[in-house]
Order: sequence, then C-alpha cells, then structure tokens
Amino acid sequence: MFTQPNKLEFSRYLRHESVTIALLSMGAVAFFLFVTGISSAFFAQQEELAKRWSMRGVSDLNAGHFAEAIPEFRAALLYTRDDFNFRLGLAQALMGLNRTDEAYNYLVNLRTQHPENGLVNLELARIAVARNDTQHAVRFYHNAIYASWPGDEEKQERGARFELIGYLLKINAKTQAESELISLAGLVGQNAQQQARLGNFFLSIPDNEHALAAFRRSIEADAHNTSALAGAGAAAFNLQQYPLAARYLGRAVAANPGDAVSSENLRIAKFVVQMDPFQPKIRAAEKYRKVVADFSAGGTRLKSCPVAGTYAAPDDPTLDLSTEWNKLQAQVTVAGLRSNPDLVDTAMNLVFTIERQANDWCGKPAPADAALLLVARLREGS
Repeated sequence: MFTQPNKLEFSRYLRHESVTIALLSMGAVAFFLFVTGISSAFFAQQEELAKRWSMRGVSDLNAGHFAEAIPEFRAALLYTRDDFNFRLGLAQALMGLNRTDEAYNYLVNLRTQHPENGLVNLELARIAVARNDTQHAVRFYHNAIYASWPGDEEKQERGARFELIGYLLKINAKTQAESELISLAGLVGQNAQQQARLGNFFLSIPDNEHALAAFRRSIEADAHNTSALAGAGAAAFNLQQYPLAARYLGRAVAANPGDAVSSENLRIAKFVVQMDPFQPKIRAAEKYRKVVADFSAGGTRLKSCPVAGTYAAPDDPTLDLSTEWNKLQAQVTVAGLRSNPDLVDTAMNLVFTIERQANDWCGKPAPADAALLLVARLREGS
C-alpha cells in the first residue's frame, strides 16, 4: 500500500537534491576551468616554442645561414602549422640554398591565399628568373611592384622595379627596361644613391639624356657623389657636350684618381675644347690659332702613319693626303687664314680626312687625334 510522503520529508529531499546538483555543477565548472587552463597553458607553450624557433630562423635567414634556418622554421611550423610568416621564411631559406622547386611549392600555396602579397610575388619572380622563364618573371615582378607591402610600401616598390630593370637589361630587353626606368624616375625623388643608380641604368641602354638628368639630380642631393660625377661626365661626353663633360669628369677624377675611364675621357674632352675651332662665340684670332694647331697635329699624324697618306677618294682616286697637306702648309697660318677665311674649312676638312684614314689604318689614336675625330663628328652634326 502506497504511503504519500509528508511535507517535511519532501522538503528534506528537495534540499538534498539541490545540494547535490549544486555540487555537481560546481564540480563541472571547476573541471571545465581546469581543462581550459591546461589547454590555454598548452597552446601558450606551443606559441612560445613556435616564436622561439621562428626568431632563430629569422636571425639565421638575415645572416645568410640558410641551412640552419630551414630546420628552425620547420620546427616553428610544427607548433603553428598555418603561420604565413613561418612558411614564407622557410621558402626564402630554401631559395637561399637554390632549392627552388621546394620553395616554389610553398610560395605558390602562399600566393593562393595572399595573391596581393609583394614579397611572395617577388620571390616567385626570382624563381622564374632562375628558370629563365622571362614571361612569368616579368609578370611576377609587376605583381610585386603593384602589390601590398608591410612598412614602407614605396621603398619596396622601388626596390622591386630596380630589380626588374636589372633583369631586363641582363636579357637585353632594353626597350622594356627604358620604359620601366622612365616610370621609376618619377618615384626616386632626391635620393642621391638611387638617382645615380638610375643614371647608370640609363647609360647602359644607352639613353644619355635621361642619364645626365638623373646624375644631375644625384649631384644636387650630394655634390660629392663620385659615381654620379663620373656618370654625368660620361653622359655629357656621349652627348658631345664636351665643356660640360670636362667639368664633371674633372671633379670625378679629382675625387677618384684611380678612375681610368674618366681620366681618359677627361683628357680627350679637354683636347676637344682646346682644339675645336667651330665653337660658338669664339673670337676669330682664337679660331685661327686652333686651325693652325689642328693642321699641325694632322701633319704629325701623317708622319706617324704614312700608309694613310694615299687616299682613294671617289671623286679623285689619285688624291695624296701628304701632297695636299704639303701644298697647304705655307698658307695655313694665322695671317693666311685672316686674309682668306674660306681656307679654314679647306684645312680642317683635310685634317679630318687624315685623322679618319689614320684611324682606319693605324689603330687607336692619341688623345689629340681622338679629339680631332670627335670635332669632325661635331662638325658633321652641325
């Protein structure tokens, strides 16, 4: 027979059950907090280990110790498998050891996740260069140039574009390189070193006008930039602006006497300025003195290269340069030229012909003779 519990017993039962439930709940909460704490401590430890290994990897990567960096980044990835920077560091270390196929696999996966990352695209461009894959190299370089970069984005963009230009020049794609250079010229600003580098790239195309402009901007930013002074002198020399070339080359050689190319060009530029009788605004007396000196230099060149004395001209196959020079010798004086100014062109044309013939037959000319050949070219272009 069922007996209904009285109210007191029921009340005690409820209190007992409430206490039990409360204790179980508190136990569950405590267990959850315990597990959470252990889990947090575990993940914190994992992160700390990953950080330590990655820091070692970065340090060795920056020092060029690629063989050491690879296992360090791999260790970091054991604790944080999907970290972008760790995988990128590993790819760069593999690149450093020319393990390009392995690096490529990492980089392609990274680019799938981050197609706008500048460094990933730049490393892929370098792999394409190593594989002689010009099409992909240029594409990845352009992706890098217009990509997102951490920190100084403009600096990174300039660096990528400089690297692309160097590659284009290496494969002799000069037209494309010049286009990139012109785009880059507006980004360099007043950085003396970068303007000088820009100028040297323009020189190698050659685009002497843009080269001279870049070197001048470099010199404006740093008047003692020896490389820029030499480059400006070379560009001005190539542009046949010999007085300007002599000024820049003089400063370059004074700063760096061991620069043999600048020294030689300086000597020739000075000779051109000294020997050119067709310079604008030159006084008549000075012009005549230059013609007399040039005519004498032509005679000396004939004596040192007698085989050049006979010149088979299309309109006069019997023309003998030595004979012609001897005929004019008595007339080519300051007084003779003053009385007959038309003789200037006759005398100088003979000198130019002698120098060209001697250059063809007798090899490298002396600086004065080289200068006369340049004066001849100036005269032809006037």
